[in-house]
Amino acid sequence: MDFDEVRSRAFAMPVCNPAFPRPPYRFYNREYIVIKYRTDPEALREVVPAPLEIDEPVVNYEFIRMPDSTGFGDYTETGQVIPVRFNGVPGGYVHSMYLDDDAPIAGGREIWGFPKKLATPSIAHESDVIVGKLHYGSALCALGTMGYKHVILDHEPILAAMRQPNFMLKVIPHVDCTPRICELVRYHLEDIDLKGAWGGPAALDLYPHALADVARLPVREIVAATHFIADLTLGLGEVVHDYLKDDPRV
Repeated sequence: MDFDEVRSRAFAMPVCNPAFPRPPYRFYNREYIVIKYRTDPEALREVVPAPLEIDEPVVNYEFIRMPDSTGFGDYTETGQVIPVRFNGVPGGYVHSMYLDDDAPIAGGREIWGFPKKLATPSIAHESDVIVGKLHYGSALCALGTMGYKHVILDHEPILAAMRQPNFMLKVIPHVDCTPRICELVRYHLEDIDLKGAWGGPAALDLYPHALADVARLPVREIVAATHFIADLTLGLGEVVHDYLKDDPRV
């Protein structure tokens, strides 16, 4: 490869056999189970980076089943998204994500900065209940249950929440392990086709684990639970704050 070829092919690693294809990525029949809960305000303040602001001490714990996604295939994901504000605009800060597929782990981390780790999440429909689990190795780290389609929900509030911006803290070290990239990234979900949305009773248990520390944000009270299915496109990101260049105190 000459210099121009290296530059033109440098969108993913390994350069000669990338771990994921170029975007866009379209998801079909993406199934969400989102359990909203109250947690400790001090715990939230320890993990949410400035300039994001916290309105109230709540967390959305998400189990997501993705049976058909272009480029990424068939996989399951789980993690925590924290409602925040950026410049007064509401959105979500993606705090943790655990999934069972290499391509979206590599692509999510390298392109957007999604905080993804390899684990074993699952979603199962067991008679009249939906069961979501997160295992890290043999250890159970999260267990969520929700009554199956107890109430049909209005689509508009769900769509409004899905259209809000989401944020991640993207960190890539230099070869000497100093930070080379340290950015707050914003992205949106696009071309959303919401196929159904339901509510129901829910419970959530989080268990301490050294490397899957979802219990760092403990459950104090269940606020609500939603179950919905949608087709959507994962939009590319934009940098809204560069921690190595921008200093709001100056």
